[in-house]
Amino acid sequence: MRKGIDVRLAPGDRERLGRVAADRMSPQKHVWRARIVLMTADGHGTMAIRAATGKGKPTIWRWQERYMRAGLAGLFKDAPRGRGKPKLGDAMIRRVVETTLHEKPAQATHWSVRGLGRHLGISHTSVQRIWQAHGLKPHKVRTFKLSNDPQFADKVRDIVGLYMNPPEHALVLSVDEKSQIQALDRTQPGLPMKQGRAATMTHDYKRNGTTTLFAALNILEGKVIGQCMLRHRAAEFIRFLRTIDKNTPAALDLHLIVDNYAAHKTRAVKRWLKAHPRFHLHFTPTSASWLNAVEGFFATLTKRRLKRGVFHSVLDLNQTIRDYIEVHNADPRPFSWTAPADAIIAKVKRGKHLLESLH
Repeated sequence: MRKGIDVRLAPGDRERLGRVAADRMSPQKHVWRARIVLMTADGHGTMAIRAATGKGKPTIWRWQERYMRAGLAGLFKDAPRGRGKPKLGDAMIRRVVETTLHEKPAQATHWSVRGLGRHLGISHTSVQRIWQAHGLKPHKVRTFKLSNDPQFADKVRDIVGLYMNPPEHALVLSVDEKSQIQALDRTQPGLPMKQGRAATMTHDYKRNGTTTLFAALNILEGKVIGQCMLRHRAAEFIRFLRTIDKNTPAALDLHLIVDNYAAHKTRAVKRWLKAHPRFHLHFTPTSASWLNAVEGFFATLTKRRLKRGVFHSVLDLNQTIRDYIEVHNADPRPFSWTAPADAIIAKVKRGKHLLESLH
């Protein structure tokens, strides 16, 4: 027991403190204060009270002294807090917003909360609250690319039309290659996730080669035809077209949505397409890969299976990809496109007009 501490319970206090400590409806701060006083009165030392309440020495000493000085009234009534800092005026709020939007700090591309706080002489928490209230996030930037394809509108209407109103007696397939998928092996084994700690993996790795995934997403069913190859030239593209030909009903026309990669337009590809008239290629506008539905499948594959994967060889990587496609095809979901073509075209026009007006 600390020197100078002599807790003597007034008549009736033990019963009241016992009720507070035992009542489930009591605020927790009242419960542990009552336990501190009761244990002190029963002769328990500071270490025993710490073990029972989980509170530190300064807290125990403070409430022992509070009871000795003010009794129960002081134990269950918190001391009045000082006045908070005055709120920022509208002028300062406007200044924070204007500075964030129209000025840049020296030797930096954007403001931080602490940097802007020092610059304006206010706390960084005030800057944080103002940014949150006005939806300002200087630390984030979004990438974009507006297509300059002169046939942009026609191509968008063509492809969106295939998505939203596919032709009869035909399949619509979104086709693309995911190239340079690396078979990365970590230099050391990581640790598994556990409560309070994320899983770990080394930042360095060993390269064991690369593969290219050719994929065709069936818009109607959501199933994927996939094939891994070492390269992605016209020869491999034709080989994949043959794979599609074998894995689709021969009586149906095939409308393939592809990007403008040069290997899709070679003379060899054109000769093969001429010999297989049920194949019809529809090219996306330049700089508009988001219009190709299979890109969503590639993103999910990367996020769920490849990004944290450990692959000892290209064969191991290829087998992992094939297993993923097999699981995907066991429970496919039809692809649904909802944005009308005219809305997309209008949005791109607004973006170009905005860029031209700013620059």
